[in-house]
Amino acid sequence: MSVVESVSAAQIAEFERDGVVLLRGLFAPWVETLRAGVERNMTEPGPYAAENLKPGESGRFFDDYCNWTRIPEFARVVRDPRIAMAAAALMRSQRVQMFHDHVLVKEPGTSKATPWHQDAPYYFVDGEQTVSFWTPLDPVREASLRCVAGSHRWPKLVLPTRWLSEQNFYPNVDDYLPVPDPDAQGLRVLEWPMEPGDAVAFSYRTLHGARGNHSTIRRRAFSLRLVGDDARYVERPGRTSPPYPGHGMQPGERLREDWFPDLL
Repeated sequence: MSVVESVSAAQIAEFERDGVVLLRGLFAPWVETLRAGVERNMTEPGPYAAENLKPGESGRFFDDYCNWTRIPEFARVVRDPRIAMAAAALMRSQRVQMFHDHVLVKEPGTSKATPWHQDAPYYFVDGEQTVSFWTPLDPVREASLRCVAGSHRWPKLVLPTRWLSEQNFYPNVDDYLPVPDPDAQGLRVLEWPMEPGDAVAFSYRTLHGARGNHSTIRRRAFSLRLVGDDARYVERPGRTSPPYPGHGMQPGERLREDWFPDLL
C-alpha cells in the first residue's frame, strides 16, 4: 500500500477537524539516516543552533533548523516523494513546497518542557494549506509531542515568545492571544506513545508543546515543514524565525522556488 493510500479519508478529516493526526511509520525507512543526520547536525551546528536551558536546569535541550541543504542525510529525506504525497493528501493540495527542517534533541534527564506555541506567528508564510511532520528517532512516551485539538481554528494567533528568555517575539502583544495553559484550562490535548519513524502531522496554526525528557534515553526528533497551494509570503512586525535574510519577496507572493523548492 502506498503512503497516499495509507492516508485515509478519515485521517484527512481528522487533520482538518483537529489540526493534527498521527501517521504510523511514515518516516520508518529513514530512521537510521535521520539519526546520522542529527549526529552530524549536533557535531556541526548551523548558524541558528540553540541550547535552550537556563543555568541550573538539568540535561540538554538542543535545537537547530534550516540545515537540509548542507546535511545530505536530511536532503535525502526531504526528497522522498512518499512524504510529499502524504503532505499533499492532508493539505488537499496539488503542490507541496519545502519550507524548512528542524531538529530537537532532549537528552535524558532534561527537565525543560518545549513551551506551548503555534509555529505560524513565527513564520513569514501563511495559508490554510500547511503541514509539519514531527517524527521521533527514539521511542517516546511522556516526551511525545502534545497538540491542542482545534487550536488551528482559533480566531487569533497565540503570542509568540522566545523559548529561553520567555520574552515576547513581537511588540504588538494585543494582536495575539495570550499563551494558554492547556492542562489547567481543560483543553483537549492529543498525544500518543510513538515509535521511531511514526509521525505527528499538524497545521502551522496548531498549538503544541512537549514535556521534558525524564526518561533514561535520548529524545531525538526531526521535523519537516511544508506548504501547499495557498501559502503566501506575509510580513511580520519583526524578525521572523527562521529569518531567511535577503529573500527579496513581497507580501502575497509565493515563496521563491530557488530557496523553497517544489517537492511535488
